[in-house]
Amino acid sequence: MKINIEHSVVHYIDEGQGLPTLLLHGNPDSSEVWSGVIAVLAGHMRCIAPDLPGFGLSTAPEDVDYSLEGMAAFVDRFVTALGIAEPLNLVVHDIGGPFGLAWVVKHPDKVRSVVVMNTVFHADYRWHLFGRLWRMPVIGEMVQALTSRRGFTREVKRASRKLSREQINRTYDLITPAVKRVMLRWYRAANPRNFAGWEEQLQNILAAKPSIVLWAEHDPYIPSHYANRFGTKTVERFTGSGHWLPAELPDAVASRMLRFYKEALGWA
Repeated sequence: MKINIEHSVVHYIDEGQGLPTLLLHGNPDSSEVWSGVIAVLAGHMRCIAPDLPGFGLSTAPEDVDYSLEGMAAFVDRFVTALGIAEPLNLVVHDIGGPFGLAWVVKHPDKVRSVVVMNTVFHADYRWHLFGRLWRMPVIGEMVQALTSRRGFTREVKRASRKLSREQINRTYDLITPAVKRVMLRWYRAANPRNFAGWEEQLQNILAAKPSIVLWAEHDPYIPSHYANRFGTKTVERFTGSGHWLPAELPDAVASRMLRFYKEALGWA
């Protein structure tokens, strides 16, 4: 499915019925990363997973706003365009975190619960090697131009414990030159220092709202101690997964999410 959001055409998955649950993917992924999780959750709730602006099959204008304010505004426009009036469940992974968690800070009343997976919303975070390279003018463009399917596969396998070659190839096939340019724009706008102030607001909100962190322990990009710093009462760690937790262990993740929703939201 697709919908126009200002100057972007946003492709998204919309499956199931019931409480709306918004799932936001990371880099360099698309809504495809949630397919295994949605296969389980859609029997219990409405699952909505967009390709974020400029990623996957979604487009983005050259002046797309990847500030925290801009990302929060995109999520709010998307939810509004779909006609969702009730508070929804939010699920975020990787760069979907800054998009969705900034929206939580700006619109806490529109959020019923939050599930956080391997993402960053911390002012003292230091970018991983690729993040630092992508943020550098000229160097970032060179790294992107030199990234081949073979090199991409090698890096993903280093950071993942269970992704299949088919999953990796599907991801790589969606990394067009336009997506590579968007990746550079996003990382160059995403200075962790920008989280100062926002981080503390998020912690206060999640401490009072049904929320949980599901964390893949073997993540070379984000140190595991950040899992404890979102303000949630519960952190559950998955020792058998690398960075791409929802794609590596979809059944286990979906099962834990369903238990969380039953306990936190009072499902029968």
